[in-house]
Order: sequence, then structure tokens, then C-alpha cells
Amino acid sequence: MRFFKAPAVFARSLNEVGSAQTTAAYTTQGLTKTYGEGRSAVHALRSVDLEVTQGELLVLLGPSGSGKSTLLNILGGLDRATSGQVSFLGRDLTQMNDRQLTRYRREHVGFVFQFYNLMPSLTARENVELVTEIARDPLPADEALALVGLGERLDHFPSQLSGGEQQRVAIARAIAKQPTVLFCDEPTGALDSTTGRAVLRVLADVNRKLGTTVMIVTHAAATAAMADKVLHFADGRIRDVVHNANPAAPEDIHW
Repeated sequence: MRFFKAPAVFARSLNEVGSAQTTAAYTTQGLTKTYGEGRSAVHALRSVDLEVTQGELLVLLGPSGSGKSTLLNILGGLDRATSGQVSFLGRDLTQMNDRQLTRYRREHVGFVFQFYNLMPSLTARENVELVTEIARDPLPADEALALVGLGERLDHFPSQLSGGEQQRVAIARAIAKQPTVLFCDEPTGALDSTTGRAVLRVLADVNRKLGTTVMIVTHAAATAAMADKVLHFADGRIRDVVHNANPAAPEDIHW
């Protein structure tokens, strides 16, 4: 089995100044995101300071509209902050142009969403190959699917797979490009608790066995038990940070 590429590759690939020898995957300072202006302005993030250590599994908890997904989108390079700074391995993402952000997303970020977004006319293998064809140093699609327990379902179409299996195909697609960070926005939101625990087991394995930094946005408070660190959001701010000395196994989580 191959392992994910070293994070230091980011520095060489973008040819930027600075050292990538840091234990922080992300740091933010005064990160703010505002939609609209004046009295109708929506303050999605309000001066968020955060440090994410490489290899952590984080869970972000909070009600809808509290800023969780907005933070994920900014860290993942899908959106830009209104003000403040966000750095990835010492590189300032807020100063990158669109082309650099595209390269950053392609080479270093994997996304898993609540809805699987699989191509219905393609098999599981072919859905993963959509990513491996454009990634610089991808895992073979068969290997990525085997990592999520679907080695026997390579040639099945989404309609022939359960919801949990489809989500695992989506995870395989995300990890096939060997990302440094995996962002998961409500990955179990459309699943029952038993299937959800199976998906969380896959995410835990990606984190523990491959060393990938994993950030999970969820409304399921019980999921916090499996995290190294839990961020509690409210009104665009991190209200509390909880560290788990002994994270629970996903199989032991009930909601």
C-alpha cells in the first residue's frame, strides 16, 4: 500500500517562499466572512482564531448558520474570507490567486459531502477514476475502493449500491488523489445510525492509518466522541474547544 505524499510537496509545487516544516496544518487569525452589506449583512464568521495540527481528526459542532461549513469552505479554498488570514502549512491562502487556489484544491484537499454526487452512469471504479485521471500522484481506483471496503463492488453502478456504499465511493474518490486534508460536510446526514457508524469508521481509518487530517462538520453531537478535538460553533464564533484524550471508536457511537 502506498502512503500519502509528504505535505512539504506543497511548498515545492507552488515555488513559494517559506518553510513547510510545521506541525500546524492550518492557522487562522481574525478570520471573518460577511455576506451582504449594511443592516442586511450576514456575519457568517466573526474573527475566528484557530490552529489545526497535522494528522488531527476534528469535529465541528453547532446549529445551522453557526459558521461551520463557511469555515470549511474557506479552509478548502472554495470561498474567500472577507478579512483575516488563513495559512496552510505556513502558506497564506488569503494571498493566493484563483489559479493557485485551484492547484491547492487539486493537490491537497479532498471533499466529502452529505449527498454523494456520483455519476449514475458510471461504475464505482469509474467514479473514482474521474479524480485519478487529473491528480498528480493518485492511488489506483481499485486500491482506493479497497481502502473503504468496496473491493468487491468495483463494477457496480450507484443504483446498485446502498446509501452507505455510495458514501464510501465518495470517500474513495476524495482520498484517491492522496489529499493532505479531508473535509467532510455532514457525511452521515443522509444515513441511518448503523450505516453512519460504518462511514465514520472509514473516516477514522483514513485519519489513523494514513495520517490524513480530517475535519467533519456534523449536527450529530455524539460524533464528537471520536474526535481528537471538538470545535463548538455559535453565531460565527468558536465558543468552546474540547480535547479528547481517548477518542471513542466509531462503533461505540450512538445517536
